[in-house]
Amino acid sequence: MSEPQSEYSNSYSDPNFRAKVGTYAQAAGVEVIDRAFQLYYAAHGPNTPVWAKATIIGALGYFISPVDAIPDLVPVVGYSDDLGVLVLATATVAAYITPEVKAQAKQAQKDMWSNVFGGS
Repeated sequence: MSEPQSEYSNSYSDPNFRAKVGTYAQAAGVEVIDRAFQLYYAAHGPNTPVWAKATIIGALGYFISPVDAIPDLVPVVGYSDDLGVLVLATATVAAYITPEVKAQAKQAQKDMWSNVFGGS
């Protein structure tokens, strides 16, 4: 594992992931949240190999980490670097983002958006 990936992997945890998604969902946007959830559920897949899990955890750690190339608080472009990292990780581990993983991610997003918008 490369140093930057290892550094961001240390930022990853399930509670940190859920807190980041819940807090910044509207600001990050649907595409970022969709990729993040797909990677999250792929990482928990029983058939996902260790190398793919390491890639995913590094990408999600970058997403969670407050230390970004472009700070998340910068309007409009703040999550573009996060999206780039998530897209690259998604492409790298695409074989492990199965229809089941996509269904889990879609349901998690539906639940999350329902909570964000007060059950609507």
